[in-house]
Amino acid sequence: MGLPEAWSFMCGFNSFKRTNIILQHLRRSMHMDAAGEVLLERRGCAGVITLNRPKFLNALNLNMIRHIYPQLKNWEQDPETFLIIIKGAGGKAFCSGGDIRVISEAGRANQKIAQDFFREEYRLNNAIGSCQKPYVALIHGITMGGGVGVSVHGQFRVATEKSIFAMPETAIGLFPDVGGGYFLPRLQGKLGYFLALTGFRLKGRDVYAAGIATHFVDSEKLGMLEEDLIALKSPSKENIADVLEAYHTKSKIDQDKSFILEEHMDKINSCFSANTVEQIIENLQQDGSSFALEQLKVINKMSPTSLKITLRQLMEGSSKTLQEVLIMEYRLSQACMGGHDFHEGVRAVLIDKDQSPKWKPANLKEVTEEDLNSYFKSLASNDLKL
Repeated sequence: MGLPEAWSFMCGFNSFKRTNIILQHLRRSMHMDAAGEVLLERRGCAGVITLNRPKFLNALNLNMIRHIYPQLKNWEQDPETFLIIIKGAGGKAFCSGGDIRVISEAGRANQKIAQDFFREEYRLNNAIGSCQKPYVALIHGITMGGGVGVSVHGQFRVATEKSIFAMPETAIGLFPDVGGGYFLPRLQGKLGYFLALTGFRLKGRDVYAAGIATHFVDSEKLGMLEEDLIALKSPSKENIADVLEAYHTKSKIDQDKSFILEEHMDKINSCFSANTVEQIIENLQQDGSSFALEQLKVINKMSPTSLKITLRQLMEGSSKTLQEVLIMEYRLSQACMGGHDFHEGVRAVLIDKDQSPKWKPANLKEVTEEDLNSYFKSLASNDLKL
C-alpha cells in the first residue's frame, strides 16, 4: 500500500472511528436525557422521586414510568429507606397527566406503546397503592389525570395553596382512569361522580377539603417540610404522620375558608345519585339553579360515550378493590384506543386546539347498552397482569 492509499485508509478509519464516537455520545446523551426526565435519589432516610419535565408540566411518559417502577420496588425492599417522597420540578405543576398526545398518535398507528403505556402506568399506580413504605406525594401545582394516579393511592398527599386538581378526561373522549374508578366513588357523598363527569377543578385548600389530599401546607414551607422528613432517623409511619400534621396545623392560608362546593353538596348528592347519565341531566334540569344549569352546560360538551363509560366505571368501581378497578380500566383504555372519541378529543384540545370535538356518537341516545357493554367486555389480550 502506497502513501496516498495508506493516508486515504487512515482518513477513512479515523472518520469511521469519529462517527462511532459521535454515535456512542448521542446514545449516551439520549439515555441521560431520558433518565433526566425523572430524578431518583436517596437522601437521608428517604427515596426521592422528582418528575423533571417542567416545560411539559411534568407530563408522565413511558420512559419515566419505566424508571420509577423498579426504583420504587427497590426502595420498598431496602431496609435503609424508610419513606418515599414524590414531587414535581419547576413549581408550576406536580404532574399535569399522561403524555396523551403521544399515546393518541401511537394508538392511531397501532403501535404497541398505546398498550404498554397504560399497562405499565396502571402497574405503577397499583405498586403505589400497595407500597409497604410510607409514600408522601407533594402535590404542589397542577395535579391532573396521570399525576393523580402517582399520588392519590399513596398514604400521604400534601396540597398547597397552588394545588389544582382535576380529572378532565370526559372532555377528551377518555374516562377518569389511573384508579379513578376506585378513589372517586369513595369521596364524600356523590362528589367523586360530580368531579368525574364534569372535570370540575379544585384549588388550594379545597383539594384537602375534598379528601384528595391528606394534609395542607403553605407552599413556602414545602422545602422545609421535605428537609424535616429526610432528616428523620429511622422513622415509623407515625413519626412521618406527626411531622406532616405539625406543618398542617401551622398552615394559615385560607384556614377559615369553607369548601367551595359546600353549599352545593346537597344538589350534587341529589342530582348525581342517578344510575344513568340521562337521569342526572334530567335532575339538573329539574333543579334549575344557576349551579345546576352551569354543570349541565359543561356535561353537554363532553363525549357522550365517555360520560356513560365513566358513570358505569365509578358505579362498578365502588365495590371493587384497587387492583380489580385497574384491570377494568385497562380493558376500557384499550377499547378507547380503538374508538373514535379519544383521538378526536386529543385533536380538538391539544393538536388543532379548536375546542370543537365532533363526537361519534354525537348524543347519549345513540350510545346503546350494547355499545357500552363492548367497552367493559373482557378480552384475553386486554387483561392487565398486576
